[in-house]
Amino acid sequence: MSEIRAVTGKADETRGRDARTPPLWLTALSLAAFVALIALGVWQIERRAWKLALIDRVEQRVHAPAVPIPSPASWPAVSAANDEYRHVSVAGRFLHDRETLVQAVTEEGPGYWVLTPLQRDDGTQVLINRGFVPSERRDASTRKDGNPEGPVEITGLLRITEPNGGFLRTNVPQHNRWYSRDVAAIAAARGLHEVAPFFVDADARSQIAGGPIGGLTVIRFPNNHLIYALTWFALAFMLAGRLFVTFGGGLFRRRRVVQDPDGGPDAARRRTGSDAGTIVEQN
Repeated sequence: MSEIRAVTGKADETRGRDARTPPLWLTALSLAAFVALIALGVWQIERRAWKLALIDRVEQRVHAPAVPIPSPASWPAVSAANDEYRHVSVAGRFLHDRETLVQAVTEEGPGYWVLTPLQRDDGTQVLINRGFVPSERRDASTRKDGNPEGPVEITGLLRITEPNGGFLRTNVPQHNRWYSRDVAAIAAARGLHEVAPFFVDADARSQIAGGPIGGLTVIRFPNNHLIYALTWFALAFMLAGRLFVTFGGGLFRRRRVVQDPDGGPDAARRRTGSDAGTIVEQN
C-alpha cells in the first residue's frame, strides 16, 4: 500500500506541475508580442491607405495639363509631397556646353541621362533631363543635330533633386562621375547660378530628332502593405491561439483536480487502475 500511495503521489505531483501556468515574465512577454504584432498590422493598413492616396495624387499630377514651373520666389517651398511629378512647362535656351551625363539603366539599356541647363529670360536656370543616350553617343559631337541653339519650350515632369549619389555609389564631381541627378552638386560643378532646386524630366513630345530619348520616366510605387498587414495579423492570431491553449488548458486541468480530490471514487479507481496495475507487475 505504501508503494501504491507513493506512486499515486508522484502522479498527482506530475499533474500539478502540468497544471501550472507559465512564468509571469513569459506571460508578459507573450502579451507584449501580441500587442506589437497587432500594432504592426494596423500600421501597415495605414501605410497602405497613405500609399494609395499617393498613387492617386501622382496620377492626377502626371495626366493634368502642363503648368508653368514654380516661380523663383516659391522655390524654397518646393517639396516632393506637394510638387514631385507635377506636369510642367518651361521655356529658354539650352547651355549645351555645360551638360552633365548621369549613369542610367533604362528599358533602352545602359547609358546616360543628359542633363542640360536651360537659361530662362529672367536669368534663372533649370536643369532639364533631356532623356537617355547609349554609351556610344555620350560625346555631344555625336548628336549635334539634336542640340538646338534657339529658344525651346520643354514640357515634362518636375522631379526633386537626388543628392549624394545612387545605390552604393557616390557622385565624384572632380572626376565627372555622376550616379544621381544632384542639382546642387551639378550646378556647382558647372558654374551655374540662380538654379532651380529641382529638375525637369522632358517628355517624349519635347524630344528633338537626333537628340536624347525623352519620356522614359518610370513611375512605380511598390504597394505590398496589405500582404505585410495580413502577415502580422496571422502571427498575432497564432500567438493568441498558443496563449489560449496554454492558459485555457491549464485552467481545465486545474478544475478537474479540484473536482476529483484524493479519497473520492475516481481516486480509488485510479489507485486500483493503471497505477496499481503497474505496481502488481513490478511485484
